[in-house]
Amino acid sequence: MPAAHPLHTLYSDHHGWLQSWLRRRLGCVDDAADLAQDTFVRLLARPAPMAPEALREPRAYLTTVARGLLVDFWRRGELERAYLADLAQQPEPQQPSPEERMAALQMLQALDALLQRLTPKTRAAWLMSRLDGLTHAEIAERLHVSVPRVRQYLASALRHAYHLRFGSAA
Repeated sequence: MPAAHPLHTLYSDHHGWLQSWLRRRLGCVDDAADLAQDTFVRLLARPAPMAPEALREPRAYLTTVARGLLVDFWRRGELERAYLADLAQQPEPQQPSPEERMAALQMLQALDALLQRLTPKTRAAWLMSRLDGLTHAEIAERLHVSVPRVRQYLASALRHAYHLRFGSAA
């Protein structure tokens, strides 16, 4: 009989432990179950073979992956709470439909994911350009870089946004 796939062994040996670890951090059985499953889905989706440390120190490996998912989970929660708080400030006739709310939350999460993938200076340049309306020269002065460097930062942000929206360019 062939040997079990390393991910199958990792799952069967440590899924329950990981779910308990997540439940202690989240205080919610359902969210912990979802994130435990997402941890293994993330490992399954990786193109590279399983890292050797996954087998030597499986719980450390799993917690490293799960921590990244926890950060994303908490960030999405913060975005959702901020959005809903802003909606609560709007007069009743201007309230969006549930479908519009979901679409807006998904858009905010996608934008947050984009911003997190950018380097700090690229993110700062993009935000200064888009939110503050600063010129390239003003951004360069604030970031202590050249104007061509600002253009590079903005081009990089645009490539990331394109990739997020449309996938890889063919």
